[in-house]
Amino acid sequence: MAKLRITQVKSSIGATKRQKATLEALGLKKLNNPIEHEATPQIVGMVNKMRHLISVEEVK
Repeated sequence: MAKLRITQVKSSIGATKRQKATLEALGLKKLNNPIEHEATPQIVGMVNKMRHLISVEEVK
């Protein structure tokens, strides 16, 4: 399975509680601090919902 490198590039100030919970579930704690996850359907769904706050790269 592919891996995704996810980085938060915008602040969560002003985001809804649900969006903040999604960022926390992804493991994002600080801006510009990348994390890696397997590209499971659950992770891809969370990434699609948070596209406006994060950047995503595929890692081989």
